[in-house]
Amino acid sequence: MNATVLATRLLTERARPRGIAGWRHAHWLAVGTVCLGAFLGQLTAGITALVLPALGQHFRTDYAAVEWVALAYLLVLVALLAPVGRLSDLVGRKTVYLGGFAVFALASLGAGCAGGLGVLVACRAVQAVGGAMMQANSVALVARGVPGHAMRRALGIQAAAQGLGLALGPSLGGLLVEHASWRWVFWINVPIGLFGILAGWFLLPRTRAEPWAPRSGGGDGRFDLPGLLLLTGATTALLLALSTASGLPLPGWAAAGLLLLAVLLALGLVRQERRTARPILAPGLVNTPGVRPGLAVALIGYLLLFCPLVLGPVLLTEAGVPVLRAGLVITLLPAGFAVAATVGGALLPRGWSDVTRCRFGAAVAGAGLLLFALLPVGVAWAAAPLLVAGYGLGLLLPANNALVMRAIPAECSAVGGGMVNMARSLGTALGTAVPVLGVHLAGAASGGRTVLLALAAVAVLAVALVRPAGRAGRPGPPVL
Repeated sequence: MNATVLATRLLTERARPRGIAGWRHAHWLAVGTVCLGAFLGQLTAGITALVLPALGQHFRTDYAAVEWVALAYLLVLVALLAPVGRLSDLVGRKTVYLGGFAVFALASLGAGCAGGLGVLVACRAVQAVGGAMMQANSVALVARGVPGHAMRRALGIQAAAQGLGLALGPSLGGLLVEHASWRWVFWINVPIGLFGILAGWFLLPRTRAEPWAPRSGGGDGRFDLPGLLLLTGATTALLLALSTASGLPLPGWAAAGLLLLAVLLALGLVRQERRTARPILAPGLVNTPGVRPGLAVALIGYLLLFCPLVLGPVLLTEAGVPVLRAGLVITLLPAGFAVAATVGGALLPRGWSDVTRCRFGAAVAGAGLLLFALLPVGVAWAAAPLLVAGYGLGLLLPANNALVMRAIPAECSAVGGGMVNMARSLGTALGTAVPVLGVHLAGAASGGRTVLLALAAVAVLAVALVRPAGRAGRPGPPVL
């Protein structure tokens, strides 16, 4: 069997068994499979944050070196989300999604077996490739695989899976590091990845009915390599500059230079995307009514989610709260997020549109963060504001994702999902860097409250940014 035939077979999506495809609730099985990838991605993010001190001790190096274990993953992930989305629209979203599970599991196995820090960082970069293959398709698979009336609920369930992974990550990571080994932080992904491949093979509908094969000679078949390089350079420069606030040892002039480089490369990317036949970021999609503000709201939403997760433990431990108790209190934020994303809408009026839900959710999140900033620091005072903020974000983000995906044509849904996840990842990076910068500049108490007040103001901005969706991008029934 030659390489072309083998590649064609691997890239040919298989239909679900007839018994599953014919069941009227089969789309919820597909949503559950996508939730598995969403849970795995956020679980990995939470667990990895706990393992960095243990890695420093094991490899006998400082925090600046082991920080690359987290940074390498984030750099590769953000750079590849949109390009992988474009590739998925061409090849097939199911194919790329299942491939993401395989790459993620193999890289996790290698990371757990790594004998040196350099090998571990390289495995984390490969792991990010698998993460991008899953994340770039998760929103698209949900949005295009369920009936229109169920899209918001399905995206809410997916967001709840992310919140659950985020809530369990720190506690599970602490247990594994304390009672087993840091290696199990990565090995635990292997069985989850294998189960995801099996579940997706049987439960996900195929997204291409015909085999995919690369085109020869035609301009329409070319991949936008210059766009990929510009996007990678711009996001890498931006995230490295932001990481200086999180402890990356770079001088001030280097951080300023990286920010300038990010701006220049972004301008070059805009010019490249406007003149190429197959742009990675598809400016036409960004300019669709409702998409650009929707991406901004997605970024703000994850900024509002991750800032308190980073800042809360600092404020509570500074006030004398034990670390374990502080961690349990902080989990109320993702717990409120998960509850609101699944069943929180039942408390709202039935006639509310997604726009109204977004605005109400952003306002509630802002109110929770404002209370967290103004009330005394302590377990009793922090619990309710964090729960309120999480509830508001759990209403905001699924409804906002539904608005964005309705505005995007079906044939570009993976690109749109990739852009949503890129905005989410940038919001996560900002949510990690901003609180650390505030604490460094003004101390834990004063700097923390200033950041929380600023977050409440940003939530008001999100209320103002929410817009109705543009043209609908819903396709017909999904391919079996």
